[in-house]
Amino acid sequence: MGQKVNPTGFRIGITESWRSNWYANKKDFGNLLVEDNKIRKFIKKNYGFAAIPRIDIERTREEANIILHSARPALIIGRKGLEVEKLKDRLEKLINRQTNIKIKEVNKPELQAQLVAESIAEQLKKRAAFRKVLKKTVDATMQSKAKGIKIQVSGRLNGAEIARSESVTEGSIPLHTLKADVDYGFAVSYTTYGTIGVKVWVYRGIVSSDKEKSNNAVNAKKGKV
Repeated sequence: MGQKVNPTGFRIGITESWRSNWYANKKDFGNLLVEDNKIRKFIKKNYGFAAIPRIDIERTREEANIILHSARPALIIGRKGLEVEKLKDRLEKLINRQTNIKIKEVNKPELQAQLVAESIAEQLKKRAAFRKVLKKTVDATMQSKAKGIKIQVSGRLNGAEIARSESVTEGSIPLHTLKADVDYGFAVSYTTYGTIGVKVWVYRGIVSSDKEKSNNAVNAKKGKV
């Protein structure tokens, strides 16, 4: 049987930092984990248009601090910050806890695997020919100075009777080298024929020792989930 490991979990503490930074005792752990899941689902469902590849959650005893990484921060902030206040109120009602929202801008969305996967899924939903979509996406990512990209789509491609997997790779993707900065993203396209899964790996180069040290320091300093 194939032995598979989650690409993000595999790299946590080395090139990736934790998505949730908090500590809880056994009694509260389950409830807080469910809360984190609710927050992420709510934001992705209602603010997916803001191109959010990552949501980090940090907690103190009373508050939840939510850090949104977005390629379109202006859509979340809104005019005079009204939209972000509205989001804050909705989240507080959802989890019955005080929340603070911080927004970080993503400078190169073409190098964020999650955004690339979501973009492909959206185009497949609109019945675009998958080979054209993949070629166009690969070209755009490589032009943004990525070292390599791999895309895999699985399902009833172009409405075929039998589901299959197709993949395209350009450049190098060193999946077994932990110092390599390989970003992973996954999205599902809900088409009239059925669901199509999209997996994307983007190789952005070898991680500098400074970044590695800072990740290790953050992981050692905080309680983790």
